[in-house]
Amino acid sequence: VKVFSLIDNKAINLIKLYTMGFIFDLTTFSYSAICLITYLTLISNKFYKAKVNIILLMLISFIFIWISLFVSFAEYFFFDEFGVRFNFIAVDYLIYTHEVLRNIIESYPLYWILTIITLFSFVMLFLLKNRIICTDNLSFTKRRKIYVISLFVTLILHLGVKFDLKNISNNNYVNELSSNGIYSFFHAFKTNKLDYERFYPSININQAFENIKKLLKEPNSNFLSKNTFDITRYIKKTNDEKRLNIVIIVEESLSAEYMGIFGNIYKLTPNLDKLSKESLFFTNFYATGTRTDRGLEAITLSIPPIPGRSILKRQNNEHLYSLGYIFKEKGYDNYFLYGGNSYFDNMGHFFSNNNFNVIDIKNFEQEEITFENAWGLCDEDVFNKAIKIFNNSLSMKKPFFALIMTTSNHRPYTYPDGKIDIPSHSGREGAVKYADYALGKFINDAKKYPWFENTLFVIVADHCASAAGKLALPVNKYHIPLFIYSPKHIKPKFIDKQSSQIDLAPTLLGLLNFSYKSKFFGKDIFLMDRIDERAFISTYQRLGYIKENKLVVLDLMKKQSFYTFDKLTGLVKPNETDNSLLSESISYFQTADYLYKNNLLKY
Repeated sequence: VKVFSLIDNKAINLIKLYTMGFIFDLTTFSYSAICLITYLTLISNKFYKAKVNIILLMLISFIFIWISLFVSFAEYFFFDEFGVRFNFIAVDYLIYTHEVLRNIIESYPLYWILTIITLFSFVMLFLLKNRIICTDNLSFTKRRKIYVISLFVTLILHLGVKFDLKNISNNNYVNELSSNGIYSFFHAFKTNKLDYERFYPSININQAFENIKKLLKEPNSNFLSKNTFDITRYIKKTNDEKRLNIVIIVEESLSAEYMGIFGNIYKLTPNLDKLSKESLFFTNFYATGTRTDRGLEAITLSIPPIPGRSILKRQNNEHLYSLGYIFKEKGYDNYFLYGGNSYFDNMGHFFSNNNFNVIDIKNFEQEEITFENAWGLCDEDVFNKAIKIFNNSLSMKKPFFALIMTTSNHRPYTYPDGKIDIPSHSGREGAVKYADYALGKFINDAKKYPWFENTLFVIVADHCASAAGKLALPVNKYHIPLFIYSPKHIKPKFIDKQSSQIDLAPTLLGLLNFSYKSKFFGKDIFLMDRIDERAFISTYQRLGYIKENKLVVLDLMKKQSFYTFDKLTGLVKPNETDNSLLSESISYFQTADYLYKNNLLKY
């Protein structure tokens, strides 16, 4: 119902949608039913008709009905939030049950929903009880025949129904609705790690590295090794280093579309709109993914997205070449500040093992906490804590590098009362405006301290608020702002070069005139020629490479598709094969995956 208006060619697509949906539903049901049918086939006739078995069947039926209804409700809310069936996000949510459960309780009338589900389950059980306990005519021979037929049907469905069958349209909403939520969930669980060369378009690995070295070459860089698989360069700057303090503020879900500077008329971001005119403001900048961990990966490691989970959540992600490593080598105090529990998304482990001191909710004194919800402390509390830490670093006469991850612009959209003119818990717009308020207050508060004038502030989003759209990779749903602000050191300017989160690190280091060794895939935006401009977007399974108004999407089963897009409207049209674009995209993604898997990103 929510996306009905977004489905084109309604009659044809609805027929295809319901047909394919029935096939996926039947497949999912066959998997869940075969165990019960096996049990009913193996038991004796006497036990089959026994009271204890009837009670057991009633209990199993109730549980099955309850779970089916619960999944239907859960999937409705999941689709409302993300615009897709269950996927990797749902798998992750099973891991972080505390935060997720609190978020659900604070966002939805959970207890009423559970009560309704339970009552409906009893009603349906009552209506079906005669069929459940009807045992008179089911002899062992008949049950065995039913078992053989069921096993055969399940086998046929297992062999014939593959996840890609849901892709029956160019409209991603149609494809998502054609699937089954439970089937999609287990598919995501199974494919959370994907071997690039096995599943995606690839080329000879030596050729891929030859290509990537050409793509990474910059005027001030030299490769340090002739080893085919080593992309280490030395970035040489001739001017004196600027040992400024660095504060990177990663704003949760700050889509470009919420900002007045990009045309939003609801005045949600007055502080950010003002700041855009006082900063280096990048207007053609893109997130690499749809989750916080993917954004943090790109910002700290300067690496394109690789299939499956982000590196933050993978094993063997310690001692990687990162911004933390470079600033540590330069004598900085490094901090990662997060108002929630840093075990979420494995942030604590990743940052503490990559040269950051982790400060999360466990490090806050009770008097430092003014507001808390499912995801952690309000942005003001985190910024106030940051100021205390920066003052301490100043007293130690050491420059500091801080990466601050905010949380307030996130469901359940709650924040302290009386701060803005939109009541708490009233929706996304209020959360955006509060996040803007808290950021503006932090900048104004920072001006009171001696470290302010020697600090470079970077403000960037982790991802957009929603990446749902008709296309599997809707380009406009990855458009985010980037600000670099320091009144004493930065002259305001709008930068329209097409660039990516992976370019933030080398651009920042370039502004500081740092000479350093680099294994980064990103480039200094200020040194980019027009031919160098590009961006990367992704879901967990699809990898997108953007250049000018062209998009190539790499997908499972070694599929590739080509599009052109309108940056303002997001409208996308299929395009002819572009072999040059394809070669570049494969070279980036394939080499990034290879270097990580073979431990070649470590220092």
